[in-house]
Amino acid sequence: MKYTAESVLQSLRQVVHPEKGKDIVELGMIQNLVAGEGKISFEIQSPKANDPLLSSIKKASSIALRNSFGGEVENVLSIKVNTPVVTPAPLRTGPLPGVKNIIAIASGKGGVGKSTVAVNLAVALAKTGALVGLLDADVYGPSIPKMFALEGERPEIKNINNKEMMIPIEKYGVKLLSLGFFVNPDDAVVWRGPMATNALKQLITLGDWGELDYLLIDLPPGTGDIHLTMVQEVAVTGAVIVSTPQQVALADVIKGIAMFAGEKINVPVLGLVENMSWFTPAELPENKYFIFGKEGCKQLAQNLGLDLLAQIPLVQSICENGDSGTPAVLNSGDPAGIAFSTLAANLISKIEKRNLEMNPTKKVEITNTDGCDVVKPK
Repeated sequence: MKYTAESVLQSLRQVVHPEKGKDIVELGMIQNLVAGEGKISFEIQSPKANDPLLSSIKKASSIALRNSFGGEVENVLSIKVNTPVVTPAPLRTGPLPGVKNIIAIASGKGGVGKSTVAVNLAVALAKTGALVGLLDADVYGPSIPKMFALEGERPEIKNINNKEMMIPIEKYGVKLLSLGFFVNPDDAVVWRGPMATNALKQLITLGDWGELDYLLIDLPPGTGDIHLTMVQEVAVTGAVIVSTPQQVALADVIKGIAMFAGEKINVPVLGLVENMSWFTPAELPENKYFIFGKEGCKQLAQNLGLDLLAQIPLVQSICENGDSGTPAVLNSGDPAGIAFSTLAANLISKIEKRNLEMNPTKKVEITNTDGCDVVKPK
């Protein structure tokens, strides 16, 4: 059978990129197409490295061609996937030399699902093949052990170079450390600021994290001691701010952005995540109910010149999976799984762009004068 380039492209126009909402031909992803007598070959050019959607796009392309030309097309079809060359992150010095990128996951206020986003983002990144760690820095309300069904687990302690080091617990491809591994889940953590910050320092410096592409740090809500300790201990690649669309939450987001982006701390804000964007009942998957307002976080991102990395729907499965310790992103076919995979893909792209165009972030030196913190880059 003789195939033509136009007929092949017409078939491939049925394949819509899940993230972009446009077909792969319109997006310019089909390159070096050759079609003729008994032969179809082309390359799918990904706009970003480590794109978790590439395998499904390749499979969808094969299905589209089979639907158009019949099953025999499989015998003459050759599809190659290309991804951009990734610029390596700058080498680190200090307590985490093997960690390429440190990403702070923050929120202006509590109750917006920051830890849920952090957990699912970590697993989504690991599903791309990246080496990922997640540090639970919410020392007053550590929830990571429950969200991974690891309550009651204790990290192994090993003597490494004459120093007792904590070996992170690994699950779903993510290395984990949390204060919750060291306290009774029913006990309240009643600590003054210095005790809390010292606990965070130990989780950072005494954790045997090894080689990681991404270390996510799940911060407490707001701005305070823990945040300052983090930027003092490690050079943070960038911050991701999580919020719901409602105005009362967005007012606190602006404060969080101001803290990270301020001249004295100077940590790039990589983008915003709008959580609980809309409610979709399981029995009515096409319906959207904007319970907390519509696209408030998206509008704020546009106003501030920041990227909206993802909109996460409010679906029952996210809550249920968080309680059961099976993050929703493991169900890659449902709306929540797709949303978190999209978030991971967008974040990877943003980090690569940040490392290519900006100098590495410096640790911050914090001194205290008359009860007030004076912050300056080291």
